[in-house]
Amino acid sequence: MENFSPHSSVYALRRRTAVSDDAPRMRADARRNREQILRAAREVFADQGPDAPLDEIARRAGVGIATLYRRFPTRPDLFRGVAAEVFSAVDEAARHAVATEGDPADALRRFMHAALDLKIGSVVPALLGHFTADELFGRMRGDAADPVETVDRLLARGRASGAIRPDVVFGDIVLMIIRLTRPLPGGGRIPDDDALAHRQLDLYVDGLRPSGSPRPTTALGGPAVDAAAFTHIRERVIDDARADAD
Repeated sequence: MENFSPHSSVYALRRRTAVSDDAPRMRADARRNREQILRAAREVFADQGPDAPLDEIARRAGVGIATLYRRFPTRPDLFRGVAAEVFSAVDEAARHAVATEGDPADALRRFMHAALDLKIGSVVPALLGHFTADELFGRMRGDAADPVETVDRLLARGRASGAIRPDVVFGDIVLMIIRLTRPLPGGGRIPDDDALAHRQLDLYVDGLRPSGSPRPTTALGGPAVDAAAFTHIRERVIDDARADAD
């Protein structure tokens, strides 16, 4: 079985980045800067919300603040760019999985891990209210569509093959990704939060297989948080929160 390590699957895809109409004429370095800014903004907005400092986004992207403003003159421009990039990348991940030969359940797993890395459940809700649907989808490049149809086709293939139980529907896939991409209480105080989400996703995907199918043999990665570890984390979060309040 393929190893789906955290943070690797989504960047391995040849993604269609959501860009403006003049994107094909961008120099390679300008296009690279734009992608780095969008990636950094996605991470910062997921962690700190839509009011996060733009200086921090530029720093994480490895560019100057002037470069950020040149690519995105206003904060709403950056909001729309990030949201459109996330939807385009989710669609690309689903298309890639649909085109992949082999076990449809593994294809679905590959898509879900890639979507998990995009943090759609924490990024998009943080930006809602800062753009309209027309503004968002109007920025997406030509054939980059709303990913709903593509994901549903991927799921249908899994059901038809018998690799996925027949009562699993679209919301069971996407809403679980959204739940797992929301940070745990305590924010950055939870160690290896992303890796833990990937571990839990593997457990969930194994549960999508129909009863009577071969026993899943997925090797679980990420931190194994037993009761003792959970108690330690809980106490740390509570103590740190109290210190912040004082």
